[in-house]
Amino acid sequence: MQHFPNLCAHVRGELSKVLIGQAEVVDQLLIVLACGGHALIEGEPGLAKTLAVKALARVCGLEFRRVQCTPDLMPADITGTNVFNLGTNSFDLHRGPIFTDLLLVDEINRTPPRTQSALLEAMEEGQASIDGVCHLLPPSFTVLATQNPIEFEGTYPLPEAQLDRFLLKIRIQYPSEAQEVEILSRYDQGFDPRRLQSMPLETLPAGLLAAARAEVAQVTVEPTLCSYAVSIVRRTRDWPAIALGASPRAAVGLFFVARALAAMDGRGFMLPDDIKTAALPVLRHRLMLKPDATLDGLTPDLVIQQVLSSVDIPQVYKSGQ
Repeated sequence: MQHFPNLCAHVRGELSKVLIGQAEVVDQLLIVLACGGHALIEGEPGLAKTLAVKALARVCGLEFRRVQCTPDLMPADITGTNVFNLGTNSFDLHRGPIFTDLLLVDEINRTPPRTQSALLEAMEEGQASIDGVCHLLPPSFTVLATQNPIEFEGTYPLPEAQLDRFLLKIRIQYPSEAQEVEILSRYDQGFDPRRLQSMPLETLPAGLLAAARAEVAQVTVEPTLCSYAVSIVRRTRDWPAIALGASPRAAVGLFFVARALAAMDGRGFMLPDDIKTAALPVLRHRLMLKPDATLDGLTPDLVIQQVLSSVDIPQVYKSGQ
């Protein structure tokens, strides 16, 4: 196992020229790319969510497009539309921003359900329907959608079925005091995030991302660990504080993310700790807490930690065999 660790080391090093801290966020973004999934990024305004995604696309050599969601955004604004060409007396397809490798959907909960559904089809099927015709999207098509956790007026919250389509929910936290001082110091030295293209960021070697994805798929997973992941997911369905537990798709996501974490660590085999590390970002957006649990101050992350503590770790690893 060397391709994925090499990719991670390269991307971490290059993004450190642009981002201060946020190491966990960068690793989770890399896992999304390695697994071929999509992610919901949640954080307060001004935490460099857009900058992180743009820099990631630049370093990985991926085509990048951005959509700013508004209440009047229509599906055709994202997918594209057929426009009549007077010169050829025929309709030409004008492809929308969805035809790209890495699509950043800013404030996805500000766009109406009809437009959200167009994104859902693209995420799940890898295609876009335009005037009844399906058009395939690039093989590396990835959606990274942002969401503001503090403003809900005039928004369209994503339904549970649509949230389940996101492999991870990534939370961006405020930087430490020292990191904020470093941010100001970089601006004082001339840093300008609006001129990202002029920054000396080294792109990944050709084929490394594809090789990393193939390497992740080769990680060995023992049957006991599959049972362990399923036990965690099934425990959420009868947990007292949870009104809606995780779906079988959550178990699949837990499996894929844990396998990627093993490859990121340079291992060709999965450990229980990989599953435990994957649990929070994989499950936090797939659980619906009961109202009384929320009033008691419980959060999805706290409940997931409780669930993990209640499930026995496979004995084969406890005994060191």
